[in-house]
Amino acid sequence: MRHLLTGARLFTGDMLLDDHALLLNGPDILDIVPAVATVAGATRVTLPEGSLLAPGFIDTQVNGGGGVLFNDTPTAAGALAIAAAHRRFGTTALLPTVITDDLNTMMAAAEAAAEAAAVPGGGVIGVHMEGPFISPGRRGVHNENHIRRPNGVDLDRLSALPRHFGDLGRVLLTLAPEQVEDADIARLVRAGLILAGGHSAASLERTQAALRAGLRGFTHLFNAMPPIGNRAPGIALAAMAAKDAWCGLIVDGVHVHPDLLTLALAAKPRGKMMLVTDAMPPTGTDATSFTLYGNRIHRRDGRLVTDDGVLAGADIDMAQAVRNTMRLLGVDLEEALRMASLYPARFLGLDGRLGQLAAGFQADLVLLDANLHVLGTWVTGQRDGGGPV
Repeated sequence: MRHLLTGARLFTGDMLLDDHALLLNGPDILDIVPAVATVAGATRVTLPEGSLLAPGFIDTQVNGGGGVLFNDTPTAAGALAIAAAHRRFGTTALLPTVITDDLNTMMAAAEAAAEAAAVPGGGVIGVHMEGPFISPGRRGVHNENHIRRPNGVDLDRLSALPRHFGDLGRVLLTLAPEQVEDADIARLVRAGLILAGGHSAASLERTQAALRAGLRGFTHLFNAMPPIGNRAPGIALAAMAAKDAWCGLIVDGVHVHPDLLTLALAAKPRGKMMLVTDAMPPTGTDATSFTLYGNRIHRRDGRLVTDDGVLAGADIDMAQAVRNTMRLLGVDLEEALRMASLYPARFLGLDGRLGQLAAGFQADLVLLDANLHVLGTWVTGQRDGGGPV
C-alpha cells in the first residue's frame, strides 16, 4: 500500500525541503516528490501545518523505559516494551542496554534482544552490553561484584552473538581498554561486534592501541572517565583526538558541562558525535524512583541518583536531547537531528537502511512540531497506534 505524506517540511538527513512530500510503499520509502504531485494508487495523508518530518531517532544506549529495566527483564517482551516507551519521544530504533551483571544474565538479555529484533516494527535493532569488562575504579553504579576481565569462555560466547542477529541488528559492547587485551579486541571485532570504550581509566597510549585493534567508539564521553590532565590526558582526550571514532553524548545539562561538550564538538570531525539518552525505567512514566541492583534510585530535578548522590543513568529522552543540543550547545537544527539519527546509523553500520529520508530506506520517521516536540512516529511504515497514517 502506498501513502503520500504531505503538508510537512522534510528533513532528509542532508537538507531541509519545503513543498515536497514523502512517498511510502509499505515499510519502505519509495521517493520524495513535489508536494503538488499526484501519485497513482497512493493515499494522500496531510500532516499538520508547520510540522517537520525527519528520520526517526536512533538511540544506542537505553537501559530502560516505560517502567521496565532491561537488567531486571532480560526478555524479548522487555526489550519491546522499552522500545515502545521511547517511541513516544521520537526514537524509532534503539539498542536495549544491559549493564554489568553476571554474564548469564547479560547473554540472556542479548539473546532476548535478538528475538525482539526479529519482530517487524518493534524498533529493536540490536543490543548494547555495557560491561562487565570495565574498570572497577570507574564503575559508577555498576555492580562491582561482576566486574572482571574476559576469559576464553566469555570470548567464545560473545563472538557467537552476532550470528543470532544476522542482518537484523548489531551487538555493541562497552569495555575498558585496560581490561581487555588487543588480541581479544581484534577477535571480537572480527566476529562482528562493535566495541566502544567506556567506564575506563585507560591512558591515552593504551586507548590509542585499542583503537588500532578495532575499538570503534566511546560510550557517554567524559562520564565514568578521569578528567583530562595536562600530563595524563587519558581516554577522554584519546576519544576526542581519534578522527575515525564516534562518541556518544548525554546532553542533559547534568552529566557534562555544556561548554565541555561544545569544545568536544569543535575537536571532532563533523559526523562523529551522536546523541544517547542512557535512559532508565522512569522515561515515559511519572515514577519518582526505581530499583537498580536492589538499591533505590531517586528521580529528582532532572537527575537519577542513588542515596549517595551518584548518577544512575539519565532522565532524558531523545527529543529532549535534540532540543538541548540546540539550546545548550548552539548546534543548528539539521546537525542536531543528524546527531540523533544519521550519525548513530553510521556508527552501527546501518546507514544504508536507517537515518535518512531517501528511496530504498526503511520508513522510520518522526513528526515534530515547531518546538520539536513529537507529534507522531512511523516504524517500518506503520504509524504509532497502528496503521500507516
